[in-house]
Amino acid sequence: MEVSYTPAFVRMLAKLPKELQEEALEKIELFRDEKNHEMLKVHKLSGALKGRYSFSVNYKTRIVFNVVNVSPKEARLDAIGDHNVYR
Repeated sequence: MEVSYTPAFVRMLAKLPKELQEEALEKIELFRDEKNHEMLKVHKLSGALKGRYSFSVNYKTRIVFNVVNVSPKEARLDAIGDHNVYR
């Protein structure tokens, strides 16, 4: 799966502690292979974020993304943060 990043995502990632940045980048690499989506708890969102998806970096941190192409698969990472990222 191809992955792209919004400018907002890049800014949010840069504000995180270095250790969490590294953990997030590791999880993004795992996300590229759809076999890992169950482990990352990839799920559809509802409400104001309907049409978007999320996956876990760790117990507190989530990444919100859009699927921008179905074939070939491409995801655009929109936001990263704790559960407030869903607001």
